[in-house]
Amino acid sequence: MSLPSRRPPSDPAAAPPRPVGRRNPARAARRAAVLSLAALTLLGAAPPPAAPGALGIGDRLFPTLGNPGYDVTSYHVDLDYSGYNDRPLDAVTEITARATEALDHVNLDFARGTVRSVEVDGAPAGHQQHGEDLVVTPVVPIAAGQQLHIVVRHTSDPRGSGDGGWLRTGDGLAMANQADAAHRVFPCNDHPSDKAYFTFRITTPPGVTAVANGEPAGQENRGRRRVWTYRTVHPMATELAQVSVGRSTVLHARGPNGLPVRSVVPTAQRAALAPWVAKTPGQLAWMERKVGPYPFENYGMLIADAHTGFELETQTLSLFESQLFTSGRMPDWYVESVMVHELAHQWFGDSVSPRRWSDVWLNEAHATWYEALYAQEKGGARASLDTRMQRAYQESDAWRAAGGPPAEPKPASPGEKISIFRPSIYDGGALVFYALRHRIGPAAFDRLERTWVRRHRDGVAGTADYVHLASEISGQDLTDFFHGWLYGDKTPSMPGHPEWRSQRAVRAHRPPAGGPSEALRGPLAGNRRKPA
Repeated sequence: MSLPSRRPPSDPAAAPPRPVGRRNPARAARRAAVLSLAALTLLGAAPPPAAPGALGIGDRLFPTLGNPGYDVTSYHVDLDYSGYNDRPLDAVTEITARATEALDHVNLDFARGTVRSVEVDGAPAGHQQHGEDLVVTPVVPIAAGQQLHIVVRHTSDPRGSGDGGWLRTGDGLAMANQADAAHRVFPCNDHPSDKAYFTFRITTPPGVTAVANGEPAGQENRGRRRVWTYRTVHPMATELAQVSVGRSTVLHARGPNGLPVRSVVPTAQRAALAPWVAKTPGQLAWMERKVGPYPFENYGMLIADAHTGFELETQTLSLFESQLFTSGRMPDWYVESVMVHELAHQWFGDSVSPRRWSDVWLNEAHATWYEALYAQEKGGARASLDTRMQRAYQESDAWRAAGGPPAEPKPASPGEKISIFRPSIYDGGALVFYALRHRIGPAAFDRLERTWVRRHRDGVAGTADYVHLASEISGQDLTDFFHGWLYGDKTPSMPGHPEWRSQRAVRAHRPPAGGPSEALRGPLAGNRRKPA
């Protein structure tokens, strides 16, 4: 995710502004009693069975997100769009999964829709809503290792409260599901550690185009309405799902090695947006030179007529708000660097997804790092990487105090679930890579990056995996190095720049006359607007 503040640098020589089943009821009862459904434990003796309720896999930042007891292998999401983006969509979600243990209930994450019926393996099943969990009770208990097929007939309501899921655009709908909002669109196991294949079937009225993640898999007419089908070739985390419906035009091009590039723009803005979209093949080639082959079946931009305050790396189809390109307020090199930020996520965050949400720094720090390298190439002295990192270093202690260190971010603020996306994981995380490259050398760092995306392609990985691989590639035990940089309350000394000081240290000797300078408040120093 990219959350730029949408203002150009005040100083042209300064660095540019910069801007995711339920186990048996006895165990569930114990978790509910001991942890109040906030964080689950898998240990201890089980008391007598209790009524089913909301669960989660115990993610530190989102304790009730995801569900234990099964792994999803595929989703088939069927959406019927009326042409009005303020009305619920009729929907059918089919889930194929494998039980990892015996289950008498299956929990799905789902909110903001009405469930009409549920089937498990072809038989009607009971269902109850518990908070944001849909608890499904099959007629016959599920055995460990069993494959199960769940069909949920429901509505999907776009009339949300601005906390993710459907995004209402000027001419239709799009999705913004990071960090935990896919379940506000369709029932799912809404955690990035459970990736699956997706098929989307979207029915639209005349004049409305539907586009989704993956490859087109056919169109058919149903009377005056059209049915569009898309299918992913690679597994995907639920937070990366994307469906766009609107009065749109799809622009096609070719990237490196013939890679299909398809971008979606509002038809009314096609002329203004086409030159920006045309930069994508060159940016793909740039990223491939840095980290290796693009990991998916196609890529493109989804430019929406919407005011979001953020851009989002939905898999194969990154979401951008149109005003980023049409306002004329930002220099071209800066806008292009934001495009590269979301493109870099296709490797870091999409192909290699976080094991837990505390690992999100691996997504955002990598995207920020390659955005900064690209900005330096395009913007020259105005976008110096060294200058940007020095300013980040000055702010780093304050960022850690406010939001936690990069690999241990503080939980989201009440009612602001995406507030986990703080400066400490963007420029603060990129600062870790800057230090690491000084420590192990540019050649070893480049090998590390390429090996990381190759070894974990289509999978999930966490901070410990990165630390282990960095130690392996460099031939050094980097455990203590990473512990300080990723978990410390204070920012360690910068290798190669022992003279750098944090802003707190500077203030300790010479308190400023006023607040931090405009340059230090710029988004490349870490400020980012939250979605409206």
